[in-house]
Amino acid sequence: MYSEASAQDLDTLVAEHAPLVKRIAQHLMLRFPASVQLDDLVQAGLIGLLEAARNYNGGKGATFATYAGIRIRGAMIDDVRKGDWAPRSVHRNSRRISAAVRSIEAREGRAAQDTEIAAELDVGLDDYYNYLQDANSNRLCSLEELTSRADSYEEPIDQNTVTPAADLQRTDMKSAVANQIEHLPERERMVLALYYDEELNLKEIGAVLGVSESRISQIHSQAMLRLRSRLTDWSEDE
Repeated sequence: MYSEASAQDLDTLVAEHAPLVKRIAQHLMLRFPASVQLDDLVQAGLIGLLEAARNYNGGKGATFATYAGIRIRGAMIDDVRKGDWAPRSVHRNSRRISAAVRSIEAREGRAAQDTEIAAELDVGLDDYYNYLQDANSNRLCSLEELTSRADSYEEPIDQNTVTPAADLQRTDMKSAVANQIEHLPERERMVLALYYDEELNLKEIGAVLGVSESRISQIHSQAMLRLRSRLTDWSEDE
């Protein structure tokens, strides 16, 4: 239980940083499909902010805004993850694609091509593209999801539990992702840059590259599944 004074301090800290929740939610909205609602992200973020206020230790070096930002973002991503209602077949096909990419690239020593992946899966090219579309539509392919493991809301929030080893793992993970992005095929790398760095939506990227929005969705999914296949040591067991 908090004393009256500490409860007032907690309320003040939360109130002062509430606008941070909305800013982070609006930023993350660009990363998720239209089915994700801003109000839901804000609600999850406010819970993350409250937990951050309760557990913040100023003696650990990080400012509260920095600490809270990580916890707010993690809470939002975790909430979206828990809301995943994708059919098992979509998860299964996504794992199969990652495995096929990994097999082909190990065998050929270069990036796997669309036709090769489809052949490895023993499906037609149109079916393969449908798998990619389903994965993207069901939020299974996201750079936020891939890199959020280190900042997950499921990790202990108490700053005293954050070890140098955990910080190093977080840094190494993000460095590994950045390195692998540099080695993606040019079009996949360009789509990720326009989507995550320039914050264009899929339709706008399609206009830039002269292809349909659905094709951009497929390229995005393929890039993320390719990254997942190359980062198996970091991936959660599926």
